[in-house]
Amino acid sequence: MPRISTFVMAGGKGERIYPLTKDRTKPAVPFGGIYRIIDFTLSNCINSGIRKIHVLTQYKSLSLSRHIRMGWNIFDAELDEFIDFIPAQQWISEQWYQGTADCIYQNLDTVEVENPDFILILAGDHIYKMDYMKMLEFHISKGADATVGIIEVEKEKSPNLGVAELGADGRIKAFAEKPQHPITIPGNPDHIYASMGIYVFSRKVLEAELKEDSGRENSSHDFSKDIIPSMLNKRLKIYPFNLKNGDKSGTCYWRDIGNLDAYYEANMDLIRVTPVFNMYDKDWSIRTYQEHFPPAKTVFSQSQEEGGRRGMALDSIVSSGCIISGGLVQRSVLSPNVRVNSFAEVYDSVIMEGVNIGRYAKIKGAIIDKDVNIPQETVIGFDPEEDKKKYVISDKGIVIIPKGTVIK
Repeated sequence: MPRISTFVMAGGKGERIYPLTKDRTKPAVPFGGIYRIIDFTLSNCINSGIRKIHVLTQYKSLSLSRHIRMGWNIFDAELDEFIDFIPAQQWISEQWYQGTADCIYQNLDTVEVENPDFILILAGDHIYKMDYMKMLEFHISKGADATVGIIEVEKEKSPNLGVAELGADGRIKAFAEKPQHPITIPGNPDHIYASMGIYVFSRKVLEAELKEDSGRENSSHDFSKDIIPSMLNKRLKIYPFNLKNGDKSGTCYWRDIGNLDAYYEANMDLIRVTPVFNMYDKDWSIRTYQEHFPPAKTVFSQSQEEGGRRGMALDSIVSSGCIISGGLVQRSVLSPNVRVNSFAEVYDSVIMEGVNIGRYAKIKGAIIDKDVNIPQETVIGFDPEEDKKKYVISDKGIVIIPKGTVIK
């Protein structure tokens, strides 16, 4: 079996989903009720048979490291299995990580110790399923210098993504980061081949590229902006690996949580009757860390004559520890230990752990971060002009309330 070193990029500031990243790095942001965003990449590793994982951290990494330490302590050191946290060690320079490529450059000592044949580089802030060993096998079969994970997406998303152009020989012949006028897929002018931020490199090739890039004063030290274009200029062999060849479910679901609206929409994807991204797939389980809360429950089913309190959750995800006490929850995602009190109404919202929603409160189209108390009779999401005076509003009008906000 070929030797492989795996690095997960988990140090991003996540500025475009602020204030959800006010107190945590982007991969540590809660998602889908009980998960953190990084759980999906790590679960892909486990399901792909990869049990030697380096997680590269930088900004506000405490909650991320705590989550992984408590929820991912499944590795057997006697079998040389591990998950390591590596902040910028500053062995090579006195700087923090300056870009995705610099993350690996500053850890070439780790690569030297492990002596791998190949290096797998993963983003820790995407939602998807993928068998990475399929990608490695493809890389080896092509004799590639580098392989880039790609997916077909709508052309209008190109300003936020890296875009690949494929040649007749099946290799990547051009690559542009966040182009305004991208090259589209031949015969499919409304779609592009987008980079997933996943790479397999042959070790010696990558080491040489990283060392060369480190000396470029005008480099941003980024894989998509600098390393891949440099390799293309040298006519090195770079192949695309389409997600559809590595997703056993066949759905090719992939979400780059690039902004607040993308985060909200990805959560809402999960509450469909038959969601494209299936979290209930026993053949591709998603692991996480959970505290031991009691089961969720709904209470009160009174008639109008008895007072009309009815605890109901419809078309929603309701996590453990939640109590819907005479309130209504519809088309929403509730993380653990949320309480919805009598006559409160919650629609189309993402509610994180420890939120208390008071009596007669009305919430619609909101993301409410952890440990927020919503006073009784509070109205959120029904009056855009009023909401703008108090809260952060996304481009599409979603109301975001940061962790621990005190609402008066």
